[in-house]
Amino acid sequence: MTDAKTPDDTANAMWGGRFAAGPDAIMTAINASIGFDRRLYAQDIRGSRAHAAMLAARGIITSKDAEAIREGLLTVLSEIEGGNFPFSEALEDIHMNVEARLKDLIGEPAGRLHTGRSRNDQVATDFRLWVRDQCDAAIDGLRGLIGAALGQAEAGADWVMPGFTHLQTAQPVTWGHHMMAYVEMFGRDLSRFQDARKRMNESPLGAAALAGTGYPIDRDATAAALGFDRPMANSLDAVSDRDFALEFLSAASICAVHLSRLAEELVIWSSAQFRFVSMSDKWSTGSSIMPQKRNPDAAELIRAKIGRILGANVALFTVMKGLPLAYSKDMQEDKEQVFDAADHLMLALAAMAGMLADLTAHREKMEDAASAGFSTATDLADWLVREAGLPFRDAHHVTGSLVAMAEERDVDLPDLSLKDMQSVHDAISDDVFNVLGVHNSVASRQSYGGTAPDQVRAQIARWKALL
Repeated sequence: MTDAKTPDDTANAMWGGRFAAGPDAIMTAINASIGFDRRLYAQDIRGSRAHAAMLAARGIITSKDAEAIREGLLTVLSEIEGGNFPFSEALEDIHMNVEARLKDLIGEPAGRLHTGRSRNDQVATDFRLWVRDQCDAAIDGLRGLIGAALGQAEAGADWVMPGFTHLQTAQPVTWGHHMMAYVEMFGRDLSRFQDARKRMNESPLGAAALAGTGYPIDRDATAAALGFDRPMANSLDAVSDRDFALEFLSAASICAVHLSRLAEELVIWSSAQFRFVSMSDKWSTGSSIMPQKRNPDAAELIRAKIGRILGANVALFTVMKGLPLAYSKDMQEDKEQVFDAADHLMLALAAMAGMLADLTAHREKMEDAASAGFSTATDLADWLVREAGLPFRDAHHVTGSLVAMAEERDVDLPDLSLKDMQSVHDAISDDVFNVLGVHNSVASRQSYGGTAPDQVRAQIARWKALL
């Protein structure tokens, strides 16, 4: 006869070895956030110090207790930074871990620190401070990356390369112009992080659980102490808002797309089929069996980062989309996504800046490629409009016929004779050869934002002034 199994026995078998203790172990594991939110320790302690100082200034706690709290928090900070802090999963999160350790250090005054606030406004403040710091880091990283791109642009302001559409040779451009396209993209990323930082720079502290507090607190004082422009104007919004994290992730996702596009071009350009650029050994690796290879691993990994960052963006939007006001425990799932995205964005920005700074662009290879593929066909059509008076559609047709002739003879447009060209249209004169060279082509693109070296250098100067 076998022993009858109890419901707890059945449940334990389903949970497996890790959760053999039963529901309590599972609840602890799903509820605790200290495994990841310990990263907020500096912001948590900073917020608590500002709150304690304000409580004392308003006469809500004594100056003696405030001083004990201040000193105790500095000790906690030192212990965490020194790797000597006893983090406990049983205490759930960074806030309770810090407060419990503070009580161990200073006793009863520690219990007065939480007067006039809640973990709801505390975590909102901590997280907002952390994301604000990441905006600053992204801004600094983008400035460094833009500087590296400007260095490449300045060195090759008049180096000719093929411009592509559909990855097919289209018209000649300059290396400097191509690099400046990324300067513009990363410049918009920079402004997005700046805008997001400005919008998020309001303090939730003092909103308490959701309705504010009856204590005579000074929210302006704590906001100023923490570097915020002002306190948030609605306590419900203050504890339930995660717009700042969503906006950070959105800006990070767009930036990661730009990084990925540049990384893809570096992968293509460094291939044996292009050889437009060479990566330094710092940013490439060899093959385990093919000694001739130099793999652009850093660029490929940057290209992949968008998957993680965009995934974090989608995940947090999904968490937030159906939550009623004010705080719900779902919002504990906000931090890991943002932490991971921020880590990988900062790494990608630093790696791309390093790659661009060390990158060698091969002027001759690019110019040879720019001269092939009938890249000056549009210049020929424009010349027919300007000099021969043809409507553009007719000029387009004439040029297409000349391209077909050159293709059939396996030569480029400048290699056709004047007689060949006049056999297609008798208005073509010897002057046409002045526009068929790639250097003439890029020099003619003098419209604002064009690829002419003078225009490129003007944009470089503008960006240097902006930075």
